[in-house]
Amino acid sequence: MTCYEPGGGSRLGSPVTDGSVLRRVDEEDGVHLLVLNHPPVNTLARAVLGSLREEVDRLSTEPNVRAVVLAGDGANFCAGADLKELATLAPAEVPEVLAAGVRTLSALAALPVPTIAAIHGFAVGGGLELALACDLRVADDSAKFGAPEVGYGLIPAYGGTQRLPRLVGPAKAKELVFTGTLLTSAEALRIGLVNKVVSGGQELRAARDLAHTIGQRAPLAVRAAKRAITEGAEAELAAGLALESRLFLEGVAPSADLAEGIRAFGERRPPRFTGS
Repeated sequence: MTCYEPGGGSRLGSPVTDGSVLRRVDEEDGVHLLVLNHPPVNTLARAVLGSLREEVDRLSTEPNVRAVVLAGDGANFCAGADLKELATLAPAEVPEVLAAGVRTLSALAALPVPTIAAIHGFAVGGGLELALACDLRVADDSAKFGAPEVGYGLIPAYGGTQRLPRLVGPAKAKELVFTGTLLTSAEALRIGLVNKVVSGGQELRAARDLAHTIGQRAPLAVRAAKRAITEGAEAELAAGLALESRLFLEGVAPSADLAEGIRAFGERRPPRFTGS
């Protein structure tokens, strides 16, 4: 059951008061929401990274998960690393915090099911990197995107220098990182940084609708398609084609879902996929 209603101060319709920095909501169709709750701007403090990693690890082992939506509560998706927290770190702690960020976002990217970032307000610095670790991005027309790290003497170090050029191309990625320029949601859509832009306050609803559409498709086929696209993009074409064939023959062709899909098509009814 959804807890989200648009128009409230919370993205879930009511404020989170139990002190948790991450809230999970389970919906039908195997859809799960993860909502950052670290006021005022949902920075990626160590506690947030730890909670996100725990939840991502948990979702990776749950067989009935079909899609994950990641959002931020309050006025922003995520404004990046917690610079105040970083300023208190001893030099010996910096590699540990960096590794935690890289591991967490890598675990998110490696989830076998599709992930969708629902973005409003700022998605900058580590917040942009968090969105980049998702498969799809839906933004509202208030969203702002950017990689301002060089203005603070930093670089995008949670995967941003690698994922951003793979999405928008090396030249555009260099421009954004070298200058720290902020992009509007319309500009982000134009360069392929986001998949869809919706009117203000509707990004979570739109992301959820997309997740539920995915959740109603054949789960084994969706997982195989995600793996084929993700791994194939890093391989030579011949290797990617071989991977595609192997995933189809080993995981999709023998599935009960394929038989159900063909049977439902012949009977002119919606298929009932079980993930088997």
